[in-house]
Amino acid sequence: MMIPARRPAPTTGALALAAFAVLIAVPSAAAQDRTLALVGGQLLDGYEAPPIHHAAVVIEGNRIVAVGPAAEIDIPADAEIIDTRGKTMMPGMVDAHVHIMILGHGDYSRWFPWFEGNDELVYETSAKQLLAAGVTAGVDLAAPMSSLAFRDRVNRNEVPGPRLLASGPWVTRYAWGFLPDELRVLHRTPEEAAERTRMLIDAGVDVIKTWIGTTEEDMRAIKAVAGPAGIPIHCHVYAEEVVWGAIRGGCDVLQHAGSGGSVPPYSQELVDHIAMEGIPVVQTISHRIWIYPATVEFPERLWDPDIINSFPPSIREEVLASYTKNDFWRKPYFRTTPRQIRNSEGASRQFIEADALMAMGTDTGSPLNFHAESAWREVSAYVDMGMTEIEAISAATKVSAEVLGLSETGTIEPGKLADIIVVDGNPLFDINVLGYVTDVIKDGIIYKRNGVPVWEMEEAQTQTSTRGS
Repeated sequence: MMIPARRPAPTTGALALAAFAVLIAVPSAAAQDRTLALVGGQLLDGYEAPPIHHAAVVIEGNRIVAVGPAAEIDIPADAEIIDTRGKTMMPGMVDAHVHIMILGHGDYSRWFPWFEGNDELVYETSAKQLLAAGVTAGVDLAAPMSSLAFRDRVNRNEVPGPRLLASGPWVTRYAWGFLPDELRVLHRTPEEAAERTRMLIDAGVDVIKTWIGTTEEDMRAIKAVAGPAGIPIHCHVYAEEVVWGAIRGGCDVLQHAGSGGSVPPYSQELVDHIAMEGIPVVQTISHRIWIYPATVEFPERLWDPDIINSFPPSIREEVLASYTKNDFWRKPYFRTTPRQIRNSEGASRQFIEADALMAMGTDTGSPLNFHAESAWREVSAYVDMGMTEIEAISAATKVSAEVLGLSETGTIEPGKLADIIVVDGNPLFDINVLGYVTDVIKDGIIYKRNGVPVWEMEEAQTQTSTRGS
């Protein structure tokens, strides 16, 4: 199981305020006009290639313009320098399975009623937590239609958060009792599935997510609409026969397949077919079988200040209230987790050993699976299951971006969008240092510096000004 990453204390007081004074005062559009240079650290560019040591990355506006050893890079005289010595620069992580409407709360039946009327606060909190954790892009798979407007705000840099794709509600035949109606679009026939798919595409979704109960005939009808529109289909699948049906029906991305022993290992025929055909797999292997034992062994993680303090007070109170006793294993979400853990290694290793096309997705926001740490835990789980560190990092950056069709991010090279994070240490030695992200740049804008998110410094400056007046 994974060892939690160390977390040095963030920059505080006058030093932090001084570091962010310019950032706070300058709106996002103006921030993109500057030239930045990250200088001195190790560089991992997202490819499965050796690192560049003592490297430099130059950013003009929101684009990367130069990458290489610092001694060989001409750094503009007017560039703002970010000193990365002793650290690692790498592409921002790309999460291929995000949930911005949930935040790790322990009880869905309690959470969804609370969410009503608090959706914007929840969306903004999730987006900030993900970005601060080094996730600079991702796809949100299942949320009310209101998530589409929020996606647009984030992508215009009006709200801090990863660049987002969004599915809106999922397409399903199954009405799970306590789920809100706006989370799903129900159908009873393939014809209705096609109709619901057209409705979602017309509303502006980036992807279609199919959920439990979707048949092979439904998939074919959905594909007949989504395929010509250029909209990929992400399929929630576990059992082998369901995976086969999704593939035959035209599924583009297999979500959860082989995740953490939820089913016994698949037949070699299925695994080989997926690998040979290059069908993307997003396993989400840590969201139960790694996080559950980590919490059993150290329930104090539920009160980790790096997590809890990233919630606004009202959300913090509600999340903590869902874990008031150390008996989270009795919650419905974890009733079958011990069995999943027993089957986990075989199910999780199969696709890695077959060298299947694997993107990194976390199912972040599910119970115990906090946005503030879900990404590093998922990448670490990949290493536990047999990937090398550089393979896991590439899966979480370059490969995930390619699977999601985000061709302008996921790697650090001239011409690409400036989505870059800095981590404290060497993840090729200890993958868990991905848990301490010191700096985050998305779209050429600095959102985190020296361990402190910009919005926290804005709040601190506001409080200081209020006290001073």
